[in-house]
Amino acid sequence: MKVLHINKSDHAGGAAVAAVRLLEASLHYGINARMLVLEGSGKHEKVEVLIRSRLSRLVEKLKFLGEIFFFIPFEKNRQNRFAFSRSRFGFDISRHPLVREADVLHLHWVNQGFLSLKGLKKLIATGKPVVWTLHDTWPFTGGCHYPGTCGGFTSTCGQCPMLKRPAPDDLSARQHEAKENIYQGASITFVGCSKWMQEMAAKSALVRKDLKHAVNQVFNPIDIDHFNPEQKSLVRRQLGLPENKKLLLFGAANVADPRKGIGFLLKALNYLSQRESGLEEKLELMVFGKNIESLGAELTFKLHSFDVVKNETEMARLYQATDLFVLPSMQDNLPNTVVESMACGTPVAAFNIGGVPEMIQHRQSGFLVSPGKSKDLAEGILFVMENSEELGRNARLFAQDNFSPALVAQQYDEIYKSVTGNK
Repeated sequence: MKVLHINKSDHAGGAAVAAVRLLEASLHYGINARMLVLEGSGKHEKVEVLIRSRLSRLVEKLKFLGEIFFFIPFEKNRQNRFAFSRSRFGFDISRHPLVREADVLHLHWVNQGFLSLKGLKKLIATGKPVVWTLHDTWPFTGGCHYPGTCGGFTSTCGQCPMLKRPAPDDLSARQHEAKENIYQGASITFVGCSKWMQEMAAKSALVRKDLKHAVNQVFNPIDIDHFNPEQKSLVRRQLGLPENKKLLLFGAANVADPRKGIGFLLKALNYLSQRESGLEEKLELMVFGKNIESLGAELTFKLHSFDVVKNETEMARLYQATDLFVLPSMQDNLPNTVVESMACGTPVAAFNIGGVPEMIQHRQSGFLVSPGKSKDLAEGILFVMENSEELGRNARLFAQDNFSPALVAQQYDEIYKSVTGNK
């Protein structure tokens, strides 16, 4: 049985990281797996890169820009520009040799100029069984990657709050209808990375209407031997960090992304600064990702900036060096950062959203806070700092028991055998 993973990239974004980790876990487990990506680093022998020549890279860029340009008339504001995918432009990979020889097509994240709705239709029309890991909600909505409080995806979409002119027959409704036609009668098994995502998909009209669509739940894998606890004082010396301070870590691909909640973290830190006299002398902040300058002058704690972290070894060292990781995201599925931190024995304080409560046991391996409550987040930060060693041990054990590559690969292998009838 040959499995082909399909994702836009093999290195950019959380879905890419999770997809490559699953590819590696599958190969180690003995599954015959490959990956097809639009853009790649060229570092993995089992990953085939679709874009190679200068001309094809130009075409890729034009398709990506086309996605942006043709959505501008519909966008409510620039903040939503990448929160909704129109999927008008993309590539037809249905005749690619890896697609033709595959027994199972395993989709991951395919937006922003990779697969258009037409390309997706041609891929599904090959008749091959499809397994689709849900890294966000786009596969079962009219276009949004996270619906927030909108429940339109449970019916027909329309009246989309992300669009400039919501209407019953707006772009989200038309795309919802297009997906319904594409999915009708197709053999698609959706897999939520979290139970939260699984339940969202099961409630959606696109999944619910066809009995051929199954919805499973499997966590993303992580190399628990690579992401592991180390002696903090040693790692701090290597990174040039203070050994006698409490260190708090925050990071994201784009620190300024409103969905990542940096504003709530800043409010929590400001509250701590006012409440706890002298805390600025005891606590310092570590941040990784793009646009760290967006933190601005309102930050009262000393900042250690790491910009974009380019490999997992560097990423693990940041978790190993810190006392706690903070995730103030208001919308998220199953963030890689949370399980990476936990695997390194570093507890997490986070808002109780998405799949996060499936990873963090409140007051046992971290601290969960009602979404948007900055003062409560501040209390959580204090609690985790005061109990970091015990919480860290529990976090490490949970990661070992639930996210090991062998366990996740076995669960996907059972899905592959089910969809191909190979029991």
